[in-house]
Amino acid sequence: MLASVGLVLIRIVVGALFIGHGLQKLTRAFGGHGIAGTAAFMETVGLRPGRPWAVLAGLAESVGGLLFALGFLTPVAAVLLSAVMLMAISRVHAPNGVWAQRGGYEYPLVLLAVAVGVGLAGPGAYAFDPYLHLALPAVPIVAVGLALSIIVAIVAPTYAARRTAVAA
Repeated sequence: MLASVGLVLIRIVVGALFIGHGLQKLTRAFGGHGIAGTAAFMETVGLRPGRPWAVLAGLAESVGGLLFALGFLTPVAAVLLSAVMLMAISRVHAPNGVWAQRGGYEYPLVLLAVAVGVGLAGPGAYAFDPYLHLALPAVPIVAVGLALSIIVAIVAPTYAARRTAVAA
């Protein structure tokens, strides 16, 4: 029972913060930059055109955060959140090393571990998945989702660079 209470706490806090980050990207809520500002940033890290990446990241964080907080389609939520964190680590934070005080990937890695851990372990008893008797195959969903996310993180910037070179 206490494990389920702990999972509720983790899911609600982490999910709510992801929702906020997504809304910053999509709507300028909470001091965010909205789609235009986020798109401009995405282009500076090699994700061109930036607008689709901004919308995808904002939706993944908002929808993934909501699903995660509710414990609904939990492995899918974990994949959505993990995909954004993998992209953030690979495109923004990795060049700065591990530690957050230098802009490193420490914090996104923690969020990635939390998302994957809850996605694999399950949301606990106090969640929509068990209430609705949903038993999604967590391991294949998370494994395939992570594999695809890693491929996108590697291939997308290369594809964008090639498109930019051809257009020039």
